[in-house]
Amino acid sequence: MARFSQKYYLNRHVRTHTNGKPYSCHICNAHFSQIYNLNSHFRTHTNEKPFSCDTCGKEFFYKSHLKVHFRSHTNEKPFSCDTCGKKFSYKCHLKVHFRLHTNEKPFSCDICGKKFSDKSHLKVHFRTHTNEKPFSCDICGKAFSHKSDLTVHYRAHTGEKPFSCDICGKAFSRNYELNRHYRTHTNEKPYSCDECKKKFSRKDELNVHFITHTNEKPYSCEKCNKRFTQKCNLIVHIRTHTNEKPFSCEICNKQFSQKGTLNAHLRTHTKEKPYSCDMCNKQFSRKNELNRHLLTHTKEKPYSCLICNKQFSQKGSLNEHFRSHTNEKPYSCEVCCKKFSRKSNLNDHYRIHTNEKPYSCDVCNKQFSQKSTLNQHFRTHTNEKPYSCGTCGKEFAVKSHLKGHFRIHTKGKPFSCDICGRKFSQKGNLKVHFRTHTNEKPFFCDTCGNQFADKNSLKRHFLIHTKEKPFSCDVCGKEFSHNSDLRVHFRTHTNEKPFSCDTCGKEFSRKNSLSRHFRTHTNEKPFSCDTCGKAFSHKGDLTVHFRIHTNEKPYSCDVCNKEFSRKNSLTTHFYTHSNEKPYSCDVCRAQFTQKHQLICHFRRHTNEKPFSCDTCGKEFSRKNNLDRHFRIHSNEKPYSCDTCGKKFSRTNDLKVHNRSHTNEKPFSCETCGKKYAYKIQLTIHLRSHTNEKPFSCDTCGKKFSDKSHLKMHFRTHTNEKPFSCDICGKAFSHKSGLTVHYRAHTGEKPFSCDICGKAFSRKGPLNAHFRIHTNPKSFSCVVCNKQFSQKCNLYNHVHKHEN
Repeated sequence: MARFSQKYYLNRHVRTHTNGKPYSCHICNAHFSQIYNLNSHFRTHTNEKPFSCDTCGKEFFYKSHLKVHFRSHTNEKPFSCDTCGKKFSYKCHLKVHFRLHTNEKPFSCDICGKKFSDKSHLKVHFRTHTNEKPFSCDICGKAFSHKSDLTVHYRAHTGEKPFSCDICGKAFSRNYELNRHYRTHTNEKPYSCDECKKKFSRKDELNVHFITHTNEKPYSCEKCNKRFTQKCNLIVHIRTHTNEKPFSCEICNKQFSQKGTLNAHLRTHTKEKPYSCDMCNKQFSRKNELNRHLLTHTKEKPYSCLICNKQFSQKGSLNEHFRSHTNEKPYSCEVCCKKFSRKSNLNDHYRIHTNEKPYSCDVCNKQFSQKSTLNQHFRTHTNEKPYSCGTCGKEFAVKSHLKGHFRIHTKGKPFSCDICGRKFSQKGNLKVHFRTHTNEKPFFCDTCGNQFADKNSLKRHFLIHTKEKPFSCDVCGKEFSHNSDLRVHFRTHTNEKPFSCDTCGKEFSRKNSLSRHFRTHTNEKPFSCDTCGKAFSHKGDLTVHFRIHTNEKPYSCDVCNKEFSRKNSLTTHFYTHSNEKPYSCDVCRAQFTQKHQLICHFRRHTNEKPFSCDTCGKEFSRKNNLDRHFRIHSNEKPYSCDTCGKKFSRTNDLKVHNRSHTNEKPFSCETCGKKYAYKIQLTIHLRSHTNEKPFSCDTCGKKFSDKSHLKMHFRTHTNEKPFSCDICGKAFSHKSGLTVHYRAHTGEKPFSCDICGKAFSRKGPLNAHFRIHTNPKSFSCVVCNKQFSQKCNLYNHVHKHEN
């Protein structure tokens, strides 16, 4: 039985049993069991606060409130939990906390039945049904359902952050934000999932996580019926329909639909990176970036696709991947209506229309429309290559390049063309290839208007105008306009040939060289001329061939202004001015102006003939020799004379033939001044001065100054006569004999005397006849010195001395 020292205390205690409240307020008629409670209540009407804090000056209605407030200065927490030892400043807080252990929720809502461990929580919850917001801000008029929210909101106007972290000094406007922040130092995770036992530092994170087990999405959009697990996500989603962007940047005025996005954007101005990795100390401006980065250390991929079982480290990545199965593209561009499966891709695409480049390089100030592109670019300064191939160890600056490279080892080509079935290892290459069917060239040069199917070709082309060569070889100093050309060139020093043919095993330093070589096995010619229908195995050959029809010669010599249809022809021609021969043979030290000339020359030493005719099996050391030879079987003569219409199988034959009309003889002998239409004729003629005869017969040892003479001589041993007359069947050992003989049937005499007009079927008789008019007797007898105008007359005369 309770005992009391005074009757007053006993009466007051009895009222707790009888619920008697004899004291009432004359203003609001509220009743109280004790008079001091009435006095304290009356101060709410008079706004009298007789109790003030000596430290901060804050005033209170009740003395008990002052005592409790004072503990915020002394940090006194006299009430501790017997179960977990946690301390509290207020006894009521301890009671509410203890219900976490007992799971007691004595207060329930009369409308929805939801239970709460704290009465104040029930009051606040009840206002969600009544929509009552009794607390309003004096500055902006915004209303709140409970006072604490108003107090916190008011700090948004005053900028007050009364709660600061003892460890790092960071300040917060709300106490629970400080407590939540403090767990980042202590790594405390007091909330655990009953299903999977996963722990969380925040209760709201636990609630969101728990929905992954129940798959509950209680919040749905009224316009598109999309459902969400959290109300805040629904609010943000609705702004995609209303296009509302209530948060704007004070520096650049850019607007955002989410406050978090604004905060992250502000860090692009302040360069602040508040989130750091505990393992490698790398810093990040966004927390989700830190979370993504942490998974690179833990290698954890908790999200898996239900269709293909592919695993992901982030749920957002799983959702984006799932759209590859459903082909869903929920984000569309308002300008061109192009659709995307990712919102980030839409944002990046939209900058094509606005030409916005918000990311700039701190080293060279180059600007980019995407942050990932800036990161890739920055590695060109740091030379960082964080991605390495597990098979060959090759390193790459870009992850997509590593993926594309890895398919070299796996031979994977997952992307195929719907039209021709050709397969590619990279999706970008498929897109560029597809434009060969559509003839689409979306990239054009601002200087000359030339159009290109891919952006890289445009960049390479633009260097023709700027003459820029930013890449130089560390070994020989040679400069290049493209990094790929430098890499290929460097292999000439290292002799590296990473690309090999699966059929014959031949190795190449360039991938396109391997592709071209492979067509020699498949005999594939995918590029055809629209004008004449001729097919080619290489696109470059088609481009050069097309200039035969257009007579285009885009390459001109800076010294003599001579124009060429091929760049390598210009390069070769330029050596005639510089007299430079950069390629030399290791065997005989012969020098050449072009590398392919050296390669073809070297086959003379190795006797290699890699090109063979499919018809007769004849082998050749050069491909162009094979092509010319093949025209013997096909009887193809693609080159015709504009003057007489005569056709030729080789372009050189046409050039030489044209000199018969122009009477041009560009090659002259420095010794006697005699001129020739063909360089080979000059070479043979020079041997008449040097008496050089480099070609000898293996049978009889006779020597000749001309290889063709040796071939004709050799037929005297073999009695071979490969040239026969179609009319009488007479055979000849060389073609010129057949040509002259054929004139006996046709009566053709193409050689005529300029003085008397007499015609001859051969040039030799014309020369002998011409001496009748000029009276030169250049042939003399060594016995009697008698002179003759013709060599045959001298021979007949000499026989007289011999007889």
